[in-house]
Amino acid sequence: MLGEWGARSRCAKLSGMHIGVLGGTGPAGRGIATRLAASGHRVTLGSRDEGRAAQVVDEIRAQWGERVAGLEPGTNQEAADAELVVLATVWDAAVATAEAHAGQLAGKVVISMANGLRKEGRQFVPVVTPHGSIAAEVQLVAPGAQVVAAFHLVPAAALADISHPLVGDVLVVGDDVGRPVVLDLVDAIPDLRALDAGPLANALGIESFSAALLTVNLRHKGEGSLRIEGIGPRKAT
Repeated sequence: MLGEWGARSRCAKLSGMHIGVLGGTGPAGRGIATRLAASGHRVTLGSRDEGRAAQVVDEIRAQWGERVAGLEPGTNQEAADAELVVLATVWDAAVATAEAHAGQLAGKVVISMANGLRKEGRQFVPVVTPHGSIAAEVQLVAPGAQVVAAFHLVPAAALADISHPLVGDVLVVGDDVGRPVVLDLVDAIPDLRALDAGPLANALGIESFSAALLTVNLRHKGEGSLRIEGIGPRKAT
C-alpha cells in the first residue's frame, strides 16, 4: 500500500480523500476535522465515545451546514480505517492512541499534530520526550505507518472557524513517501501554505517552537501563527 502514495501524492490536492481524525472531539480535532471537511474531504471524526463524536458532529453541522457535508461521526476504530489518519488527541494521549491502533495505521500516512507542552504561570514550556518529539514516539509505536508531523503552529480555533480565511504557513516534516502527500493536502486548504521542512527528526524543533508561539499569544492576547518570508515556491520531491 505504501507504494501507492508516491503516485497519489501529486493528486491528493485534486480529489477528496477519506480522512479519519483520532481524538476528534477536542479543540485540535474539531478544528482540523471542520477545516478538512470544508475543503471537500470525507472526514470521520473519531472518539473513544461514539456518542460524544455524534454530539460534536451535530454541533459542527448546526453551525456550518452543507459546508461540512462530508463530516461524519465514528469511533476511533472507525476513524483509523480511513485512507489517511490525523492523530489529534491531547499530547499525552497521542502515543497510547497510536499504539492502540498501530495495526490499522500500518501502510498509511498518519499526521501527528500534537505538541508536548506544559503551562507554567503565563508561559508554556516544551516537554521533550525520550526520542525528542511526540511524532518520533508515534513512529516508534506504529512502525508500519508513514508518520508526518504538521499543523502544530496553526491555532485550533482558527482551524475551526471556516468563516474566516487562515493565515499562516504549515511546516511539514516526514519521510519522502508521506511528506509529499501531506504537503499537497495542506496546499489544498485555502489560504494555507505548506512548507517542506525535511525529515521527521525536525519535528523536535517544530513542537518545541510551539511553546514560544503560544507564550507570545498568551502574553500579547492573540492567535498568531507562523509566516515565513523570503522563500520561493516549493520544489517537487
